[in-house]
Amino acid sequence: MLNYDLTTLDWSSYTKIVEKIHHYLEGAEDLPTGWLHAPLENQDALFVHIEETALEIRNFADVLIVIGVGGSFLGARAVQDALTPYFGAHHDGIEVIYVGQNMSGAYIKQLLENVENKSVYVNVVSKSGGTMEPALAFRVVRQYMELQYGEKAAERIIVTTDSTSGILKKIADSSGYRQFVIPSNIGGRFSVLTAAGLLPMAVAGVDIYNLMLGAKVAALEFQESQLEHNEAYRYAVLRHALYEQGYKIELLASFEPALNKFHEWWKQLFGESEGKEKKGLYPSTVNFSTDLHAIGQFIQDGSPILFETLLHFHEIDDDLAVPYDIRDEDGLNYLANRTFNEINAISKEGTALAHSEGNVPVIQLELQKLDAYHVGFLIYFFMKACTMSAYLLGVNPFDQPGVETYKLKMMELLQESKVSK
Repeated sequence: MLNYDLTTLDWSSYTKIVEKIHHYLEGAEDLPTGWLHAPLENQDALFVHIEETALEIRNFADVLIVIGVGGSFLGARAVQDALTPYFGAHHDGIEVIYVGQNMSGAYIKQLLENVENKSVYVNVVSKSGGTMEPALAFRVVRQYMELQYGEKAAERIIVTTDSTSGILKKIADSSGYRQFVIPSNIGGRFSVLTAAGLLPMAVAGVDIYNLMLGAKVAALEFQESQLEHNEAYRYAVLRHALYEQGYKIELLASFEPALNKFHEWWKQLFGESEGKEKKGLYPSTVNFSTDLHAIGQFIQDGSPILFETLLHFHEIDDDLAVPYDIRDEDGLNYLANRTFNEINAISKEGTALAHSEGNVPVIQLELQKLDAYHVGFLIYFFMKACTMSAYLLGVNPFDQPGVETYKLKMMELLQESKVSK
């Protein structure tokens, strides 16, 4: 899976610290690391409950509105986009749309207009219920549902939240909404493989069993404490070594537009976990070949501040061959009968060679197929690597003090504006 030639890296210098961090994570009882072993646990009852609920929604609704932000939104949307068709709903799913990830009045107004005359279910996802963006969206959507369905609105609103505390938990209890639990020992950006992500995915038609099987295989594979046998840790060490060499930006690049939202999930995972105490790589993303015509010039010849991680799946289910054209006015008949995915793979190789020759360090992450199994594997790989990478930096990967600061400042300004009125 992992391919990178860094001959100057002394892997042995990282052996002891990686093993120390590994054993710390495995033994810590006061950290939100429930995601580490969750894929290995028997969760059959939960998966059946999720699938039964998803089937109900698909049978009785045209659209599911998911309300969430950050880890309560990005993971589900990332997997949905990666594994469902570009146009139209998956044959096993219905339309799943998202709100609460921004505070655009235009966005939420147009979303409500879009669902007029459609049968709607709602899944609001928040561990606390106190985050401004989803809380405001839920207020609006909840009133919409009550106007549309009256007392039966409660049957169509499903809450995914903490099991014991929080504003959303209290609302769900008092209103009689069905509830799924986000485990208390799993933080938001590590929650994609819990009900927070799995219910919307299942409604969209994603095979959550194979997704979790991939995560389970990854959890088994990356239990190894020794650096030489753990590719997630090797990726973390590579990132750290390049950071120590002065690189400031990691550019995650992929060659399939369906992965654009996966990029966004990856950015939050690494950015919010590592960006503390004035440390950390800045996580940025590009989608090729589109961005080769937008930012490719800078990558190749610009300031030497970044390295590149190329994410590539060898097999994509759908493909199309280039047709032969007797006119050949574009001079492309030499590509006739070669498929677009084949050409895309060659584009990846050419990009890696060009950027390497331009002295841009390139890490390649390669998986066999873009399917539920390999996406589940990749999600766990990145979560495990991110945690190791953050501890190599000496920061806590599980908090987000900077985010809390912005929330406090926003609340202060809103309270000031309330007083001035």
